[in-house]
Amino acid sequence: MNAAEESGPFYHGTTADVRAGDFLSPGFRSNYRPDIVMNHIYFTALRDGAGLAAELAAELAPDVREPRVYLVEPTGGFEDDPNVTDKKFPGNPTRSYRSAEPLRVVAEVTDWTRLTSEALQLWRDRLTGVPPEERGEIIN
Repeated sequence: MNAAEESGPFYHGTTADVRAGDFLSPGFRSNYRPDIVMNHIYFTALRDGAGLAAELAAELAPDVREPRVYLVEPTGGFEDDPNVTDKKFPGNPTRSYRSAEPLRVVAEVTDWTRLTSEALQLWRDRLTGVPPEERGEIIN
């Protein structure tokens, strides 16, 4: 499915503690490459995909943070995330998107699937073993 065909629901994984009605906006540093200020806000139509993003953001945070998943609504147009679409996965099986416009938070989602401690350790080893500048290109 591509952005033109997608209708949601949509989810955003993060460590931010926000409330329904708040907005999540571009303009913040990447969780994966903190040297890059992001021009887009990213989201997915897969609840557990947002959960994975939240867990990774928590792993890469400089302090202890809780991973969170939010049900969100785009406030403007959006496109397929070029960082995964056709670059890492043919088509858009991750149903990942990005927008230059804010996302409105509808609600926090708590029933997403958490990584097992073993899977989380594997991600931790992969992510923290690579300096941020070597974590790969981000199409911004």
